[in-house]
Amino acid sequence: MKHWIQAARLRTLPLSLSGVITGSFLAVSKGVFRWDICVLALLTTVGFQVLSNFANDYGDGVKGTDNENRVGPQRALQSGAISPKQMLKGIYVTIAITLIIALLLIYVSFGSENFMLSIVFFLLGLASIGAAMKYTMGKGAYGYSGFGDLFVFLFFGLLGVVGCEFLYTQEVSTLSFLPAITIGLFSVGVLNLNNMRDRLSDIQSNKNTMAVKLGANKAKIYHYILLIVGMLSTIYYVVAMGYSFKAYLFLIAFVPLLKHIKTVYTNKEAVLLDPELKKVALSTFLFSLLFGLGLII
Repeated sequence: MKHWIQAARLRTLPLSLSGVITGSFLAVSKGVFRWDICVLALLTTVGFQVLSNFANDYGDGVKGTDNENRVGPQRALQSGAISPKQMLKGIYVTIAITLIIALLLIYVSFGSENFMLSIVFFLLGLASIGAAMKYTMGKGAYGYSGFGDLFVFLFFGLLGVVGCEFLYTQEVSTLSFLPAITIGLFSVGVLNLNNMRDRLSDIQSNKNTMAVKLGANKAKIYHYILLIVGMLSTIYYVVAMGYSFKAYLFLIAFVPLLKHIKTVYTNKEAVLLDPELKKVALSTFLFSLLFGLGLII
């Protein structure tokens, strides 16, 4: 059980939950929040994240990408704590559980009278499962060709925030894409930071992430752009919505991010980037909470 909990990488959950929290707070600000939808959406997101972590462990493990040259913490397959066959079983069980929760979420949100919306969100659920698995698993794993950033932006950001809000409101708000862009870009920032840390070992394993394609210096510039544009996106949202100064509470979460940018700028050793992953992930989570509170207080 200890090894499975470690493989689930629970420390990644705050980042994945940030989109649902942001989307839920947007619903609260519009007076259409429901606790049953919120809880089921959070559980579904946890399922997708754990599935993604298991799949990444399996994919990088069987490809040999997780080896002695990897800078980050040792994974389950890499250490031998869980065999590839056992991990595959864990992946299938996680898919089954997550699908059940997702179907319940869809039914609670749309009932039986909105069949087409239910079909659309069921397909989005299947797409989320496919994206989680194909990041590193199989011959056409998109994480090995530099498309991981795009999929993280789409699923963690746009779908996570706007999709979650839609579960409550059943309508798409154009301006809601702005905080969704923030969550998406911050999430890509975490991935890019991970890829900058592992860049040299990824080159040896033919894992062509954006950090590998850009090189060390340009990957840093890309990182700055992700975080700064992410910050500006929500600032523009609050200005466009005409909220009072209370809505700018989320700016507190940008303080550690600005300090993080300075750390990345002065960094010379990839291994020293590892502690920064937690800082950006938790700052994103803090942002989602402060942004939401700023909307409703």
